Amino acid sequence: MFCIICFDISDDRVRYRAVKTFKGFGLRVQKSVFECPDLTEKQLLTMKDTLEALINHETDSVRYYRLCRSCLRTVEWSGQGFSPYVDTFVII
Repeated sequence: MFCIICFDISDDRVRYRAVKTFKGFGLRVQKSVFECPDLTEKQLLTMKDTLEALINHETDSVRYYRLCRSCLRTVEWSGQGFSPYVDTFVII
């Protein structure tokens, strides 16, 4: 699955640990946004569990957006950037 993760974490130490976790699963595309192109359901749950233990639920926010292959083809951006990675394959 393709997942976009965005976050707003107030504590520097917690934010650093969260970013380190996200880098293990995806690519940073903005300061607080990661794209994770090839996540399995198990990987997503592992990442979410890790973040749940790190963040302060009263002040921090982490959002997970799952995108289908059709949605990825409609992604637009301005300025620096590149199209999201879509694994292409052909079944013969």
